Amino acid sequence: MSPKFFSASKSFFFYLIILGIFLWPSCRPKEAKIPEARYPIIPQPTQLTPQEGEFTLSSTTALKYSSAESNVEPVINFWRERFTPPTGFVFPLNNDQETNVIQFGLTASFPGPEGSYKLVIEPKHILIQAGSARGLFYGVQTLRQLLPPAIESRDKVEVEDSFWKIPCAIIEDSPRFKYRGLHLDVGRHFFPVQFIKKYIDLIAYLKLNYFHWHLTEDQGWRLEIKRYPLLTKTGAFRKQTLVGHARQKLPVYDGIPYGGYYSQEDVHEIVAYARQRFVTIIPEIEMPGHSLAALAAYPHLGCTKGPYQVAQTWGVFEDVYCAGQEETFEFLVNVLSEVIELFPSEYIHIGGDEVPKKRWQECPRCQQRINEEGLKDEAELQSYFIRRIEKFLHQKGRRLIGWDEILEGGLAPEAIVMSWRGTEGGIEAARQKHYVIMTPYSHCYFDYYQADPRTQPLAIGGFLPLKKVYSFEPIPAELTSEEAQYILGAQGNVWTEYLLNEKYVEYMAFPRACALAEVTWTPKEKKDWWGFLSRLSGFLRHLEALDVNYFRGNVDELITQDFD
Repeated sequence: MSPKFFSASKSFFFYLIILGIFLWPSCRPKEAKIPEARYPIIPQPTQLTPQEGEFTLSSTTALKYSSAESNVEPVINFWRERFTPPTGFVFPLNNDQETNVIQFGLTASFPGPEGSYKLVIEPKHILIQAGSARGLFYGVQTLRQLLPPAIESRDKVEVEDSFWKIPCAIIEDSPRFKYRGLHLDVGRHFFPVQFIKKYIDLIAYLKLNYFHWHLTEDQGWRLEIKRYPLLTKTGAFRKQTLVGHARQKLPVYDGIPYGGYYSQEDVHEIVAYARQRFVTIIPEIEMPGHSLAALAAYPHLGCTKGPYQVAQTWGVFEDVYCAGQEETFEFLVNVLSEVIELFPSEYIHIGGDEVPKKRWQECPRCQQRINEEGLKDEAELQSYFIRRIEKFLHQKGRRLIGWDEILEGGLAPEAIVMSWRGTEGGIEAARQKHYVIMTPYSHCYFDYYQADPRTQPLAIGGFLPLKKVYSFEPIPAELTSEEAQYILGAQGNVWTEYLLNEKYVEYMAFPRACALAEVTWTPKEKKDWWGFLSRLSGFLRHLEALDVNYFRGNVDELITQDFD
C-alpha cells in the first residue's frame, strides 16, 4: 500500500480515535469511563496529586537556578530551544524574581534512581527538583506535555497572552527500570542524519534513555571505519532490493542501486545531540553472522573467501565470519577500536544472532580451531568467538550485549543478554546471574502488523496491537526476587526490511513506543490501560504538532486473531 495511505487528514483520524474510545462500550467494562485527561503525561508518573489552578507562561516568566550548578545549563538551553520559538518569550535568568518563575534545583540527596524528579506547579511558581540534570530534563519533558500542543511549533504561534497554561499539580516521579530503550535498524534501509536526530528527540520525550543503533547488516554496512574504507565504499551499497515480501515464491527486484552510510563526523554530531537529551547510543556491529556486507568488502574474512555480494533480499545467510583464522579477530578488534572511540556508551552490541553453522562445519580452519581449543562443536565455537570479543571489550572498559543466541555454547563472563526469541533466554541468563534486557518479539517488535494486514502497508508479519505492548511485563513470573534484579529493563525494536522511509518508521513505532515507555517507567501497580488511552489522546496532539506520522487507526485495537 502506498505511503500516501498514512497522510490522511490529521483531524479526521484524531476524531476517529476519540470516537473509538467513547462509542464502543461493548469493548470495555460498562463501568469504565474515560474522561478527558487533564494531565496527558506519557509515561504515567509515579505519583501525581492534582491541584487547583494553572501556571501561565508569559513574556515575564523567568528561569531561576544556582550559578554554581553548571550541570543545569544543558537543561536551561533545552528549555529555551524548545519553548522560545513558539511563545516568543526570552525566559531570562533572574534569581531575584519570586513570582512567575521556573526554578530548577539540584539536590545531592534527592531520593530515587537517576532520572527521578519532583515537580511542584503552582499558579505563580514552578519548582523542578532532582538529584541530577537528567531528572531536571525529565521534569521539563513532563511540563512540555502539559502545555498546549502548539508548544511543539518551531515558529511563533499567534495566540492570546493567557494561552500557554500548565495545570497545577505535585508530581513525584522516578523510573521503574534502569534500561528503557528503542532500537532502529538502518542496515536494511538507511535514514538520514536529521531523521536520526528526530528519532532521538522522540526517545527523550518519552523518557526513554537508550537508542540501540543497528549499524551493520547483510544488506548494508552503515558506519565509516577509516582503517577499512571498503566497508562503506563497497559494503554500504547493494545492487538492488527485493520488491514485495521475501516469502513470495518468485522474487522480484527493483533494479535500483541502494545505499548510504554515516561518516564519523555524522556520528560525532549525533552522539553529541543525544547526550544533550540524556540519551545513550548503543552501536551494534553484527558478528559473526549477518556479515555479508563486510564480506563483500573484505572476502578473505569468510570461510570460502568469496566472492560475496551485499544482500539484495532479506533473511538469514550461510556466509559468516570465519572463526578459524586470526585475520577475522584482528579485523573486528580494529573495527571495534574505532567504534569505541566514536561511542562513549558503556555498552557495545555485537549481535550474535542467527548464525548458521554450515560454513564452519565445512571449513578446515574452523574445525582446526575447534580441535585446538578443545571445543565440543560449532555452538561452542560461537561461544569462543563471543568470549574473545567480550574479553577485548572488557579490557577497554566496555560491556558486551548480544541477542539471546549468545547463550548457546556458554555465556561470556560479563555478557548482557538481549532476550528476543521470547523470555526464556532472559530467564536462563538471569538465573546464571547475567544482566538481561527484555525485548521479546511477542511484545516488542514494532515491525509487526498493528491492525488487519488487509488495511495496512506491507510488513514482515506477526500481529502486535497497542494493547498487547501495554500488557507487557518485563520481569517473568518464573524468576525469584533475587533473580529479578538482573532484569535491567526492556526495549522496542524497529526492523526495517519493509520500512522504506522515515514516515513508515514513525507509523510503525508510534504510538507503540508510548506504551513501551509506560511499561519501562511506571510502577507495575500504577499501569491502567484505560487511563493510558485517555492520556494518549492528548499526547497524540503533540505528536501531530511534531509532524510524527503515527498510526492513526483504532488505538483500542482488540482484534484477537493472529495474522502471522
